[in-house]
Amino acid sequence: MKIVLIGYRGCGKSTLGRELSARLGWPLLDIDRGIEQKRPGKTLTELWLDIGDDAFRDIEADVVREMCGCNECVISFGAGSLGRPENRVHACRDALVVYLDMTTEALWERIQADPKSAATRPNLAGGGFEEVEAMMGARDPVYRQCADLRVDATLPPAQLAAVVIAEYEAHHE
Repeated sequence: MKIVLIGYRGCGKSTLGRELSARLGWPLLDIDRGIEQKRPGKTLTELWLDIGDDAFRDIEADVVREMCGCNECVISFGAGSLGRPENRVHACRDALVVYLDMTTEALWERIQADPKSAATRPNLAGGGFEEVEAMMGARDPVYRQCADLRVDATLPPAQLAAVVIAEYEAHHE
């Protein structure tokens, strides 16, 4: 069984993933980093702009399929990785899927505070608060449908990790 972290960009999937990986002694796999490894030298934004959304999502689907074959690992999904139904199937198979949930306002504040966010992550709906609001409106139902556990992503990573590990242990027994 694996732990899959889902949620909008900036919600803390990578941070929680590192915390869980350290506590459990499991590898941390990151869908976004996997995409970048398929096309070295390009950020996600550059790649998305160069090849377009459909081709980007094709690469992403390959990475999802490859990474979801692991056991006893933590996988941080990209914010839009669950857009394709086949990715949802891979994510949910033999996994505890954890949705890091935040309000749109809290997400926007966190994204604004992260200088690398805009440079490395594509704006899919024109950027700004309106993008976050529109994309969260579209993605939240999918995140909720896939999640086994929904957590408040504004909590400290150590506290979130304890909650996730307790839930994993309850599922795994």
